[in-house]
Amino acid sequence: MTEDPVARADQLLREGHAREAVDLILEASASGHPDALFRNAMWKLAGEPIARDLPGARALLRRASTQGNADATMVEIALTANGSGAPSDWAGALALLESIADHHTVAAEHRALLRRMTLTIDGGPAHIPTAETIGKHPCVQYIPRLFTQEECLHVAYSAADLLEPAMVADPRTGASIPNAVRTSDSAVIGPTRETLVIQALNRRVAAVSNTDWRQGEALSVLRYRPGQQFRPHIDALPATHNQRIRTVLIYLNDGFSGGATYFVHNALRVTPRMGDAIIFDNVCADGSIDPTTRHAGEPVTNGVKWLATRWIRARPFSVWNGPESAADDVRSTIS
Repeated sequence: MTEDPVARADQLLREGHAREAVDLILEASASGHPDALFRNAMWKLAGEPIARDLPGARALLRRASTQGNADATMVEIALTANGSGAPSDWAGALALLESIADHHTVAAEHRALLRRMTLTIDGGPAHIPTAETIGKHPCVQYIPRLFTQEECLHVAYSAADLLEPAMVADPRTGASIPNAVRTSDSAVIGPTRETLVIQALNRRVAAVSNTDWRQGEALSVLRYRPGQQFRPHIDALPATHNQRIRTVLIYLNDGFSGGATYFVHNALRVTPRMGDAIIFDNVCADGSIDPTTRHAGEPVTNGVKWLATRWIRARPFSVWNGPESAADDVRSTIS
């Protein structure tokens, strides 16, 4: 039996033979091996052990997909819609999903969820939910049932296998570091994991927050177990070329105790309910950080709390290159 080139390449990498692993995958890709094409594409996306090349990765995904690699098709769908390596093409992404949904269980589930949404031709919401102001100084808006139960479960499931101890931004360097202020587990749904359902939800978040979906960071998911919390903090970053101007929090479940979102300055406490969302600005009218936005995720006392966060920047944000290639803002990784 011919040895699997991907398995062999993985072994070579573990043994420290990166050059040999790359050569093996390149050779197998040239011969049209679908799994090698897919691995080559994912390496080009990650930028390791070969240089990042988004258009090149897209071309390899297309070839792997035509050779029957369904995983390649799923990643290609995500990148086609979010505009990685080529302009965003929602209709093209939908067509790719349709091409495999009849014989791919996960794709069929995504298609079914999308069909239960009312979307525009570019994946945005046809109707924008109404927000209610529930607090001033800071202004906090509340949107009931922004996500359905099915949509909340999809978000949580998309991030479940990525969860790890949460990090915070170092106020001196901006680097992500562990800190006792934040004791939850977190995950980032990066561009290769952005299903069309996730992307439709990101577009809905953009619509209710009156921003462009390209301004949003990758959707973050937090899980709080009993005793875990996020002590009082401000979401704005200490030094950046492209500030987090707005935050949208979506509660993915209820049925637990504690875990309220508490705004220190105006003593506003928001009790989580599945699918509900709150929106607040992190900056003042002049763009400076607003100290009144200090808030906390109070300790969970029983059960488990799941929360999704979409931090929205002043200008379009790319997890591949950082906003306008500002190196200090690159915090997301391929997942």
